Amino acid sequence: MGIANLHPGELRKLFHALEAQHVEYVVVGAIAMALHGITRATEDVDLFVLPTEGNIRSLRAALRTVWQDSSIEEIRAEDLSGEIGVVSYMPPEGEWHLDVISHLGEAFRYADIESMRIELGEGLEVSVATPRMLHRMKRDTLRPKDRLDAAWLRERFGLEDA
Repeated sequence: MGIANLHPGELRKLFHALEAQHVEYVVVGAIAMALHGITRATEDVDLFVLPTEGNIRSLRAALRTVWQDSSIEEIRAEDLSGEIGVVSYMPPEGEWHLDVISHLGEAFRYADIESMRIELGEGLEVSVATPRMLHRMKRDTLRPKDRLDAAWLRERFGLEDA
């Protein structure tokens, strides 16, 4: 899938757990791009989540089925609802991290993320930001890799910058 230091089987296990626990999430970032066929290396998994207490409880339950790690309990709805809106979780093994996102400043909130379901085979479907949404999220950022991602999305999917 293009993610550094994360075995595709581990990513599938994470997605299975999210689905089994009925977590309200949307995959964004480089993993979402890979799911749409544009692969680049990354060292994180970005998930937009609904920041309610019940949904975050389901998220923690999902993560506990993948990793036996007490620091999972540090992911809390009140932190995600705060000013920052992002909590990073580093699994006990590996050199990658999971960014749990409820909002990116005033620009994007969970409710704003346009998503679709993508079939990964063997009955596994995941919620992924649409190419148009990924383009909107990346086109105006300051990071050169995001602007390059936006250009790839624009070209591959025939998207407009407006």
